[in-house]
Amino acid sequence: MNISETEAISLCQQGQLEYFGALYDLYIRKIYDFTYFRTHHKETAEDLTATIFSKALENFSQYQPQKGSFSSWLYRIAKNAIIDHYRTSKPNASLEDAWDVPAAANVERDADTAIKLEKARQLLSKLAPQQRDIVTMRVWDGLSYREISEILGLSEANAKMIFSRTLAKLNKETAFAAVSLLLAWIS
Repeated sequence: MNISETEAISLCQQGQLEYFGALYDLYIRKIYDFTYFRTHHKETAEDLTATIFSKALENFSQYQPQKGSFSSWLYRIAKNAIIDHYRTSKPNASLEDAWDVPAAANVERDADTAIKLEKARQLLSKLAPQQRDIVTMRVWDGLSYREISEILGLSEANAKMIFSRTLAKLNKETAFAAVSLLLAWIS
C-alpha cells in the first residue's frame, strides 16, 4: 500500500479499515521503540505493540482529528497500555531471557551502551514522572513538543518550558553535562 497517512486515516474513517495497514507500517517501529524503552524487554515490547495496534484498530472510530494528530492519539494508547501492563504484571525474569544473546552480538559495544543507559536511567530516576516523560519523549522518542503536549494534555509552551528547565536542573545538579549524556545514551 503506497498511500499517505492522511489518505489512510480518511479511508479508515470511511470504514475501509484494510488501509490501517499503511498506518501500521508508518508507526510500528516508533511504537515498538516507545514500548521497549519503557519495558526493557523484547517480548513484552512486542506484545504491547501488538496490543496497542489492536486497540487502535478496534477504536479507530473514536479518533477525532480535530482533537490532535493521529500519532498523538496512538502514543496516548501506547502510554495507557504501558501503564496497564505495569499495574497488572508481576515481576518475573525468565532465566532463558538472560542467556538469549544473539550470535552476532557486539559485547563491547553492548556493554558500553549498557553503561550509558544506566547513567541515563540514574539521571531520569531523579525526575518527577511528568519531567521524565517529557525528556524521554523528546530525546528518546524524538517527538515534537506539539505531539508531547497532545499526549500529556499540556500546552506546547508548557512542554517546552518543562523540558528546558529539567535539562537545566540536570546540568546544574551533575558534575557532567546531562544533556550530552542523554544524547549519547540514544546513539
